Amino acid sequence: MDVIGQAVQLKKAGGSYKGLCPFHNEKTPSFVVSESKQMFYCFGCNAAGDVFEFVQRYYNLDFPEAMEKLALQCGVDTKDAYYKPSDKDELYEINRMAARFFYSSFSRPGNPGAEYMRERGVEQIILKKFGVGYADSEWDSLLKHFVGAGIDVKLLTSLGLVSESKGKHYDKFRDRVMFPIINASGKVIGFGGRALSGAEPKYLNSPESAVFLKKNNLFGLNLTKRDISKENRAVLVEGYMDVISLYQHGVRNTCASLGTALTENQAKLIKRYAASVVLSYDSDAAGQEAASRGADILYGEGVKVRVLSIPSEKDPDEFIKRNGKQEFLNIADKALPYAAYKLGAIRKRHDISDVEDRVDFIKEAVRFLKTLSPVEAETYIKIIAADTKISETAITLEFNGNNAGRGKPARDQAKPEQTEEKGGEPDILEKNLIRLSIISRDYYDRIKPFEHAFASRRGRELFKCVEDNYSHGGELDLKSLKDSLDEEGVKALDEVLENVVFAGKEEQVFIDCIKKVEYIDLVSREKDIVLKLSLADEVENAEQIGALTRELMDVQREIQMRK
Repeated sequence: MDVIGQAVQLKKAGGSYKGLCPFHNEKTPSFVVSESKQMFYCFGCNAAGDVFEFVQRYYNLDFPEAMEKLALQCGVDTKDAYYKPSDKDELYEINRMAARFFYSSFSRPGNPGAEYMRERGVEQIILKKFGVGYADSEWDSLLKHFVGAGIDVKLLTSLGLVSESKGKHYDKFRDRVMFPIINASGKVIGFGGRALSGAEPKYLNSPESAVFLKKNNLFGLNLTKRDISKENRAVLVEGYMDVISLYQHGVRNTCASLGTALTENQAKLIKRYAASVVLSYDSDAAGQEAASRGADILYGEGVKVRVLSIPSEKDPDEFIKRNGKQEFLNIADKALPYAAYKLGAIRKRHDISDVEDRVDFIKEAVRFLKTLSPVEAETYIKIIAADTKISETAITLEFNGNNAGRGKPARDQAKPEQTEEKGGEPDILEKNLIRLSIISRDYYDRIKPFEHAFASRRGRELFKCVEDNYSHGGELDLKSLKDSLDEEGVKALDEVLENVVFAGKEEQVFIDCIKKVEYIDLVSREKDIVLKLSLADEVENAEQIGALTRELMDVQREIQMRK
């Protein structure tokens, strides 16, 4: 209560407390805190957890940072913790000093960075808001600045501000426009530098460090999170300039992934602020491939995702400068829903005027439809039938022809008990699933909808490498798979290959594994429903209590049958 009450205005409601949820935009309080159970739950967006989960979500912190914040707040001495709070504080401060140094250089008359941004049409007030800076072309300007301030060069190197070669140190960023990367809590965690003189790479980013993990952060979110929450929709783009341009032109519910590969953590972060995302990546091949994978990840996290294809222009920056805010909003509203986008991409790979290719299209489309909810699948079966002139009945028969291959809808997958990672190494269930996925592409395709079963770090790593190997087409190349793993990963893979043997009973093992995953999901769902019921108000949440109770009975009945 003491911690959450500082962030959310709570009022006594029976044995609990209620308030407006800080994780989504609402007008009627649906956020409940139980002091006796030390838990919170939102009946609007389903956010739930303990005080550590709240602090992590609300302040965008990892678990050690959340623990440190709570410890300091409660007056608990953390000097014997596995890292000292001051360690990260010092790194944050160094990054802040670097941002100020770059901004000061940018503010000097006649510097190339300011001239470049003026040519790009960015206004001074926007440059200041994003803290855009400039790294000059000298080799040691930043280094001298920090050495003069008494900062240890090793810390500068660890943050990627300074590089070392043959015992000599020099500035990593030179003759570049500098974009400070600031987390949702307002701390500078890294930088992106855009080359001005044709140097490669065109964009140079800070390496990952103790304070900067790309997978956990989004560019611009520190400025746009309130607008995203207010709109309940985020426009997710690819680059720094896309965010800045959209922001300047009035589209302020935007942010960018740090690199083209959106991560599950980034999807979870977006979901804290908005229920839907318009994904607007570059129109080139790399951008569209990243958009497809990003859409999968967002959908899998339960986000309502649409994919925007920018007409004629390459990226959102160019489009909004040429056409303005309203036209951008118009095309954003017409962005393709997730399923329509994915099916459209499959359609482009096939010539449906050719009979055999049409059949291949149907089969590939059906494999995708099995990842959707029943309502979505039925809707798109009708659309495909009209497009291909193949009957709905035939497509439905193809859809239902392999029940073992059908997993739960991606957005409805109840994850097994993974509030804490169960361990670094895979258990026997995960090993069996990994071995099956290696045996054939067919088993991989059928296991993919159940990848949430990989609860261990190593299990997820191995399955992800298998997935990447299959993405090149054809069957799996074992040598290539091992080349993509580190030494410990190869050892774990060899252990699976040597010790997991099915003796011709692969299909039965697969069925047993899926039954086990589904059972774990049911038990997890049962616990989740019980928690929600314990926090519900009998009067205000009467309708939800009824629905949850009916679902709980169904789940418990299914658990008993499976036992």
